[in-house]
Amino acid sequence: MLLARVIGTMNATLKHPAYDGHKILLVEPLSDSLERKGDPFLAVDTVQAGVGATVLVAREGGSARMAVGDDKAPIHAAILGIVDFAGDRDVR
Repeated sequence: MLLARVIGTMNATLKHPAYDGHKILLVEPLSDSLERKGDPFLAVDTVQAGVGATVLVAREGGSARMAVGDDKAPIHAAILGIVDFAGDRDVR
């Protein structure tokens, strides 16, 4: 599981049926101090995150497929949670 920020959305005219009903978002990994840490990648959204949200991402196929409920889905990464910084005064 890693921390990431949603930086964009992806649109597709044709996609695998396993992606039906799910947004595909572009996320960039973050360090513990919320700094960029690595190259952006695509992740299936299972929690209705939006651009700018800080999220928790499973970047391992088995966990990602479990999140969408399809053991055979061609999914490598899935957004599993939105980080809530309520009460934190030092949010970037």
